[in-house]
Amino acid sequence: MRSSVTVKSFNFLFFALLSMFIPFLPIYFSEQGLNETQIGTIIGIGGFITLIAQPLWGMISDRTRTIRKVLIILVVCTTVTGYLLYSTSNYALIIVFVMLTYFFLMPIDPLTESLNFRVAESAGISYGSLRTFGALGYAVMSLLAGYLMTNYGARSLGYTFAGLGIVSLIVTFLMPDAPVSGKPVTMNSLKSFLRNKETLLFLVLVFISSVPARMNDTYLGLYIKDLGGKPDLLGLAWFLAAGSEILVFSLSFWWLRKNKELAIISIAGAFYFIRFFISAWITDPNWMAYIQLLQILTFPVFYTAAIQYLYSIVPVEWRATGQTVLALLFFGVSGILASFAGGALYQAFGGKTMYLTISVMSLIGMLFGFVLYRVYGRKKSGETA
Repeated sequence: MRSSVTVKSFNFLFFALLSMFIPFLPIYFSEQGLNETQIGTIIGIGGFITLIAQPLWGMISDRTRTIRKVLIILVVCTTVTGYLLYSTSNYALIIVFVMLTYFFLMPIDPLTESLNFRVAESAGISYGSLRTFGALGYAVMSLLAGYLMTNYGARSLGYTFAGLGIVSLIVTFLMPDAPVSGKPVTMNSLKSFLRNKETLLFLVLVFISSVPARMNDTYLGLYIKDLGGKPDLLGLAWFLAAGSEILVFSLSFWWLRKNKELAIISIAGAFYFIRFFISAWITDPNWMAYIQLLQILTFPVFYTAAIQYLYSIVPVEWRATGQTVLALLFFGVSGILASFAGGALYQAFGGKTMYLTISVMSLIGMLFGFVLYRVYGRKKSGETA
């Protein structure tokens, strides 16, 4: 009971921190006078750092067979760099602190998801019952951060970030460590996992589907700003998006079916297509915020099904690393492409063209997902039956 309460609290606090970094960073840079290409370049470099940091800390966790101790180190460093990021006006120092925050903050995500899944298995509860609190934290803090940035400026986020970081650290100390596998960690098991054709095709699917999602996440704030909206409207947009996830995560025990994950992922891809296609034709910034309610049928559905599918094919002793590989594709590699290509596309042709482009990419991901389901999903269902 205590473990689930502290893990729920940590989910709330970590995703609250994440909501102050990911959605508002492009707006923050825009207010510093940077154009879309420059913003995309900086965020893209942050993606490269994530690409190095996430597997590094994931393997440290697997090798040391602890998640909690690694999280303590990461939370301490994140609290310091996040506070300094929003508390300095020196451009060179801002860039340094952004990159350091990427290095320490982003690896917390896959470790937290791995912690959620392991604790859920151990306690006999659903993964969604834990992850729901992450969505709640993201929603609440998005709304608050938008209000703070609009009325008090970006520096007000520094004190809030530091306060949340300190509370997160206290909760991390109170958390029990995640249950670990009794199997030893071996490089052969990792090689076998990565060489599996089904695994590779699944990771390709994740990459294809995640690039449009990351491009939307990165440039949503700029699109709303170009349509005439302010940071508090972006906060509302993310409040609606993250808030809509709560119901999906909390009911995951009901809708998430074993061996149906690829079909569910494909359905989420279909709704990604609808969401981005509609976004391309919106001219009112308020409606751009309201359309984020379609998040309820996209990200939480896609990511929850992807995690369950991953855990069904990855060796148990490499789960933290496997979760890191998934996060790298969804937030790292795809984020790099989304940042660089999205920034260039946005600056050259505008937000409408960008959203039409990512809607087509989502459609391709949906079709590829259904192909994989026909090949692997039905086969697994038949074996279970």
